Amino acid sequence: MSHSFTEAYPNITRWIEERGWIELGADEHSTSLIRCLDEGGMVWESSDSQNSLDEALQALEKSLHEWF
Repeated sequence: MSHSFTEAYPNITRWIEERGWIELGADEHSTSLIRCLDEGGMVWESSDSQNSLDEALQALEKSLHEWF
């Protein structure tokens, strides 16, 4: 059974639709896989211990659930 992104990550979806944006991939400023931002700046950043995108997305989903 396949789930849509919205079903799997409702809080990430809500964040993107209502509050801010998500950046994926390492860049020259950070080695994190995922960064969650709003107009005020960085709200959440995945840790170096999260080695997979799925692991990082799950951690962000949990963090945003607590945030909301």
